[in-house]
Amino acid sequence: MQPPHPKIWLSFDQQLELLKTRGLHISDDAKATEYLARIGYYRLSGYFYAMRERNGNIIGDHFKSGAGFQDAVLLYIFDKKLRLLVLDALERIEIALRVDVSHHLGRLDKFAYRNPDLLHHSFSKTTSDQHSRHTDWLNKHEQLIKRSKEEFILHNKVKYGLPLPIWVACEVWDFGCLSTLFGGMKENDQDAVAQKYGIRNGRIFASWLRSLNYLRNICAHHSRLWNRNITVQPKLPPASDTAWVGIFGEKHKARCFLLLYLCRHLLKVINPQSSWPQRMKQHLSDFPDLTHLGLNLKGMGVPDDWENHWA
Repeated sequence: MQPPHPKIWLSFDQQLELLKTRGLHISDDAKATEYLARIGYYRLSGYFYAMRERNGNIIGDHFKSGAGFQDAVLLYIFDKKLRLLVLDALERIEIALRVDVSHHLGRLDKFAYRNPDLLHHSFSKTTSDQHSRHTDWLNKHEQLIKRSKEEFILHNKVKYGLPLPIWVACEVWDFGCLSTLFGGMKENDQDAVAQKYGIRNGRIFASWLRSLNYLRNICAHHSRLWNRNITVQPKLPPASDTAWVGIFGEKHKARCFLLLYLCRHLLKVINPQSSWPQRMKQHLSDFPDLTHLGLNLKGMGVPDDWENHWA
């Protein structure tokens, strides 16, 4: 018999009282209860977490002196706006890269995405269960085609049948689908696309797409971003090739600021007139004043003197 789960259901008022017993200052009980009812204790707990006392690497239940409920709300609002800005950039990046990949492969063969001979051998290599990463990718791709309600997809299916040319089919790809196919391309084809963005090595660029897909999933699922530990980290080109790489050390790779910088780098090519870099810079500059809790932009992996490098 499974032992009883230690967590118990608490009303919103009881949740508020629990926070008080742990030392969190609450200036307006009614407003705090409203936030708990609208956002949820568990989602806010990700922001409470950074405000709790530490003993070395151990984080306790009690809050740091001076921590307030409103501090967590300010962090939550900052993070929400951060994710929206990131999604704005990723939409443009995803659309541009769909064109880059489909245009490049389409020149080789309108159905290049189906042809193992036009992809890297490791991507199309069949395993003992008669599967390959390419087969798995095609299965996902076909499901996206099947589910699509876009009129141009239906038109092409009815008039010309399946399969669809890559420049049509790419319009149903999500970022994960795009990233996986790019990772399965031949090295010279990866390099050709990457070089458009000033990156000589297409394998490095493939790692950027994997990281940005990870970033997109965080934002699309409304998960905490600002001080998140980034587990899908991008490789970086040598600083001799890409000067801004020099401001990032190993300690910065596990936080999201590096991924924001990748977005900035790509948007500078996709749309040099975009206001996104300025809007993001302003948002980062508006980080709430939480110095009494020891919280600042460094929790995002922001290097010293970052503003002078974010032109």
